[in-house]
Amino acid sequence: MFYYTYVLKSLKNNSLYIGYSSDLRKRFDRHNKGLNKATKPFIPYELIHYEAFLNRIDAKRREVYLKSGWGFKSIHKMLERYFEMK
Repeated sequence: MFYYTYVLKSLKNNSLYIGYSSDLRKRFDRHNKGLNKATKPFIPYELIHYEAFLNRIDAKRREVYLKSGWGFKSIHKMLERYFEMK
């Protein structure tokens, strides 16, 4: 089983949401159906990045890091070309 850390971008206001899940497709669908209180006001979303891990704890640690100041900067650096295109 894999665990995923993912980055979603709101098509409504261009905000980013970072999370982790063991079922990325199902989780993404739940976000876009408005079943998550934190993301519901900003639907629809597109999946712009994900990373797979063999261990849940590693995926959770990556999520926490990406939500930190340095992690958020690294997302923008990692996806620099994507953000330039949009």
